[in-house]
Amino acid sequence: MRRSSARTRAGSNRNDEMDPIKTRSTNLFARNPKSAPSRSLSSVLLLILGLSFLFLLSYCAFSHSESSFRYRIIVDGGSTGTRVHVFKYRSGRALHFGKEGLASMRVNPGLSAFSEDPVGAGGSVSKLVEFAKGRIPRVCWGETEIRLMATAGLRMLDSEVQERILESCRKVLRNSGFKFMDHWASVITGSDEGVYAWIVANYALGTLGGDPLDTTGIVELGGASAQNAAHDSWKEGLVSGKFGLASQSLQERLRIDPCTPTGYSYSAESLKLPPSSESEKVRYLSTVQTMGNFSACRSAALMLLQKGKESCSHQHCDMGSTFIPYLRGNFLATENFYHTSKFFGLRPKAYLSKLITAGQEFCGEDWLRLKEKYVSHNEEDLLRYCFSSAYIVALLHDSLGIALDDERVKVANQVGSIPLDWALGAFILQTTADADIQNHNWIATIFSDESPTLLSIIGFLLVLLTAWSISRWRKPQLKTIYDLEKGRYIITRIGSR
Repeated sequence: MRRSSARTRAGSNRNDEMDPIKTRSTNLFARNPKSAPSRSLSSVLLLILGLSFLFLLSYCAFSHSESSFRYRIIVDGGSTGTRVHVFKYRSGRALHFGKEGLASMRVNPGLSAFSEDPVGAGGSVSKLVEFAKGRIPRVCWGETEIRLMATAGLRMLDSEVQERILESCRKVLRNSGFKFMDHWASVITGSDEGVYAWIVANYALGTLGGDPLDTTGIVELGGASAQNAAHDSWKEGLVSGKFGLASQSLQERLRIDPCTPTGYSYSAESLKLPPSSESEKVRYLSTVQTMGNFSACRSAALMLLQKGKESCSHQHCDMGSTFIPYLRGNFLATENFYHTSKFFGLRPKAYLSKLITAGQEFCGEDWLRLKEKYVSHNEEDLLRYCFSSAYIVALLHDSLGIALDDERVKVANQVGSIPLDWALGAFILQTTADADIQNHNWIATIFSDESPTLLSIIGFLLVLLTAWSISRWRKPQLKTIYDLEKGRYIITRIGSR
């Protein structure tokens, strides 16, 4: 009793002395080892949820803003004209097509026409640069690459002339405000042009990157790359006397042109006569007589295609000295194949036999009647269709051995909404090979409108937080205290009295 009285403080209530359990809870003796970690986990999860919400808001703003788009420019220096292509695509996505995904503009003539005036080449390119600036936000100019790729027209010039023209264009591109390096303005090979055309065709068909046996081949007749150069070679042969049907008159040898409709009269400019006196030009013109004949023109075109065959170093050469393997699978015939077929109103499949019929009718028609029938067509373009139809048959059937009723070759200028333009193929190759597209940072990946990563992360965190909250709500919160009277620990609910 003395010890109990000694423990009783002055002023204490007697009921306290009769209390069966006396406890004293202090921070020193209270133990709840899971309390602090639980509060820490709660804080962390709430912080993560808040950040995720901010990410979601940023995603909504970012994915619909203009800054999520990137741009690239390719200038196609063709033989008859120069065209700029402005490509618009999203980060983390190689292509973005639609009404605004591709814009282009063309100026005439081609860069090769400025062989005597290289400065003029730069002037024509500057017009295209201004067009591109109008399609790209100013804030994106500095990171937008611009490249100039010249093709057959410039390839036909001497290297020194090529370089003068290219340097004139480089000066404009350096000061364009776009991202440019000098070697980005160059003359590409015919092989490169063909590869780019193949890339865009198979991208459009969905076979790019798959089984090589499932891909589609390309047969292309571009500008100076093939058909137009062949037509010019034909006219040069007429002047020199190498080509044409000979007809000996009383005065002199006539040069009969079977690839031009009867009734057309050449001028010194259209026939590209060599420099000479007026009397000599008149004499030249008087020796050329147009007499359209499809079969004879087809033979003349085949003669052009087989030129140089005597230099063939392979087992066989289907075109001149060039070895061409046996054609397998399906093919798309583009460019002038398409334009010629469209002019004659032919179906895309098995059109060769019908092209022969259409070519025979066109070549045998009088020139004046043709002009009346096709009054909306440019005269220079109209003049080429006799040679064009004969050249296509001589190339595909007589040289490459494609049957007249073969349906493996289809004529097309686009697949779906994607134009079959080699410049687009160059863009696809450059973009997919670009390190900042292949190895774009994780933020760009998360914010990509095609990537479900961000929403997946947020959904996972919401589920995790919900599960944690339910477990906290259902699980009783316990507290361990030390009873000084009994000399042991007691476990009790938090908040219980």
